[in-house]
Amino acid sequence: MTFGVIEGTGFEVIEPEFAACFIGHARVERLWTGARWSEGPAWFPAGRYLLWSDIPNNRLMRWDETDGSVSVFRQPSNNTNGNTVDPQGRLVSCEHLTRRVTRTEPDGSVTVLADRVEGKRLNSPNDVVVTSDGAIWFTDPSYGIMMDYEGDRAESEIGACHVYRIDPGTGAVVAMATDFVKPNGLAFSADEKTLFIADTGGTHDPDGPAHIRRFDVADGGTRLSGGEVFATCTNGFFDGFRLDRDGRIWSSAADGVHCLAPDGRLIGKIHLPEIVGNVCFGGAKKNRRFMAATSSLYAVYLNVNGL
Repeated sequence: MTFGVIEGTGFEVIEPEFAACFIGHARVERLWTGARWSEGPAWFPAGRYLLWSDIPNNRLMRWDETDGSVSVFRQPSNNTNGNTVDPQGRLVSCEHLTRRVTRTEPDGSVTVLADRVEGKRLNSPNDVVVTSDGAIWFTDPSYGIMMDYEGDRAESEIGACHVYRIDPGTGAVVAMATDFVKPNGLAFSADEKTLFIADTGGTHDPDGPAHIRRFDVADGGTRLSGGEVFATCTNGFFDGFRLDRDGRIWSSAADGVHCLAPDGRLIGKIHLPEIVGNVCFGGAKKNRRFMAATSSLYAVYLNVNGL
């Protein structure tokens, strides 16, 4: 077994089990460049395309798998950050500028799912996931109101940064985790009994966190417990991440993508020349890793499959 960076591939083997996760002759491809800060990739299997955010340029981009073309999907996008696809195949997005979570309907109209909690405006929804029952979970740090680069500078009406759940039946917005500094990326395990949430509080506080926490989900998805630190980032911050079918976490970091074993150990990396904002699995077999980095969109085929 060869440890370290495999020359010409970008893969770094830290633990032996990582070698089975990648294909020896596969290479990282840069599909497009020209963004200011790329985020929130989401794969739409029916159309064979990927959407992702270019937050400072206030646009959503679209990459087409059928011909490799890139186009603007929506501009202005209200400084959209995180995106996901719900069980009905609809786009769900977090918007910094309008401080809300929205859903794009099949006819192109936009439905506001959440913009306030207990009468107060949200900070700037950041990342979002939808569970199998239709509940929408999102993080709400203050990045979009801390500067004018990715939103509008403003004071937080809530005064804190929380993780929320939108009830699929009533639409009620409820705070589920309230002890984060800057909650960021989030993802569920395959059985939806475990929720992983990143805290990137160290971006503006040198003593702040740079880790992923693990929560147990109970009572039909309406209660969290636990919250212990699952893994701490060794280079930059865990921003956005997704799980594969075997329970490994593939997360963005300052030097590319970090692969964490189900027990939290760092077992390998995909090195990229730019800071990665977020990632997702896509392609017909969900074995292609898409990586939204600072100015570019990258992809690589893996020997694993996403959830």
